[in-house]
Amino acid sequence: MRKIFALIFILGFAVFINTTSVYAQGEEEPVEEAAVEEEAPVEEAPAAPAAADEEEELDFGHQLIKKYFIEGGWSFMMLVLICLILGLAFCIERIITLNIATTNTDKLIAKIDDKLKDNDLEGAMEVCKSTQGPTASILHEGLKSSGKGLESVEKAVVSYGAVQMGLLERGLVWISLFIALAPMLGFMGTVIGMIGAFDKIAAVGDISPAIVADGIKVALLTTVFGLIVAIILQIGYNYIISKIDGIVNKMEDASISLVDVLLDNKIVK
Repeated sequence: MRKIFALIFILGFAVFINTTSVYAQGEEEPVEEAAVEEEAPVEEAPAAPAAADEEEELDFGHQLIKKYFIEGGWSFMMLVLICLILGLAFCIERIITLNIATTNTDKLIAKIDDKLKDNDLEGAMEVCKSTQGPTASILHEGLKSSGKGLESVEKAVVSYGAVQMGLLERGLVWISLFIALAPMLGFMGTVIGMIGAFDKIAAVGDISPAIVADGIKVALLTTVFGLIVAIILQIGYNYIISKIDGIVNKMEDASISLVDVLLDNKIVK
């Protein structure tokens, strides 16, 4: 988990540094083109439309996102970016963990049934130990309590199932925090930007569109990026919840099947 967090941090900040460098180069390029045009305006004239088309194509891609990200201001955009990086780290960690925890319960129950038909309770427990996932752990606890009767098996399955449920939901509270925090930071940046715009109006003493428009644009960019981060993390959160629900349903089905298998093989009464 820590390795995943560190990797995503490094990748996120590398992308962010690349963003600033590319945007800085984009600002320097027009100056060089202007110098070339001053020296030989006749030669550069035919290539001007093609260059303009290429710039327009870039503006509709990731370059536009980078440009607006930097224009939104470092103070709040960095906080929104940190929310995205941390939120994605928790999402990826949960998704990997839940995919590993997914077990084919039908095959597992069939293997346990085969062992119990041969009165090999230890072998059935070894099958559960060698299988990854919370379902196998719950079945192992049920088999371990089979010598104490059916009620003990049911209690062991229910109590250990609650423990496994808590492990499956670990980290979701942090994802929820970043989903709520990202748009809140964006709204805060918008409010502060609006205050700055009104301060400019008060200093100039005139409501000029040129003065107000730039401040409002920068202020609204923080909200846009905050909402984008919240949407991305919300999609990951909902996917994780659906995976947890699927695993829990399989755990319940496997627990019921285990009780039936124990009764059929007369392990418990």
